[in-house]
Amino acid sequence: MPDKIYDSPSAALDGLLFDGMTIMSGGFGLSGNPESLIPEIRRSGVRELTVISNNAGADGFGLWMLLESRQVKKMISSYVGENKLFEQQYLSGELELELNPQGTLAERIRAGGAGIPAFYTRTGVGTVVAEGKPVEVFEGAEYVRETWLRADLSIVKAWRADPAGNLMFRKTARNFNPNMATAGKVTVAEVEEIVPAGTFDPDCIHTPGIFVDRIVKATINEKRIEKLTTRAREDA
Repeated sequence: MPDKIYDSPSAALDGLLFDGMTIMSGGFGLSGNPESLIPEIRRSGVRELTVISNNAGADGFGLWMLLESRQVKKMISSYVGENKLFEQQYLSGELELELNPQGTLAERIRAGGAGIPAFYTRTGVGTVVAEGKPVEVFEGAEYVRETWLRADLSIVKAWRADPAGNLMFRKTARNFNPNMATAGKVTVAEVEEIVPAGTFDPDCIHTPGIFVDRIVKATINEKRIEKLTTRAREDA
């Protein structure tokens, strides 16, 4: 079995980055962001990137770092959120944006990993989402055709991995990361913990190691909350 474990995030990305490439970056909001790999992409100086991600980080965190350094040419995403830099760059024409309904984005990524070039969905029919796309009628209802999404590189963040690359995710971090791991030509996983082979119950593996090419232990596990909302306790 080839050695998939790398000593550092920079080593795990060595030889994979080039100008004009497409990168999938996992996570839902700021949960499950590849916190250790994104700064290394910034440090590499690679440019003209197309980035596929549910969102684009928040001030000073996540994919915001690549927007701030002007390394991203195009975002394929579903949620702008609280990211003012994303908004400013899009409205000024600096950044191309392909906005997707969230479920459609997830399915396009899943289709890319499954080798399905296109599928039909009712989501977006009759809206700007459907502009320029084929629409067909099935059982009396209109459906818009959406195409798969694939990437040169997928970067994901998991909770635990074994040396074979089998991955387990925790809670919200399981959004987008597992599907993206299947849809990249190369997948690099940063993980909180690397466990010995045989540790996992096979039924508890979320992403089989066949989809994962490189593993590195995360150096950043901040797990920032994008927008913290609290209320006073009733008994206070």
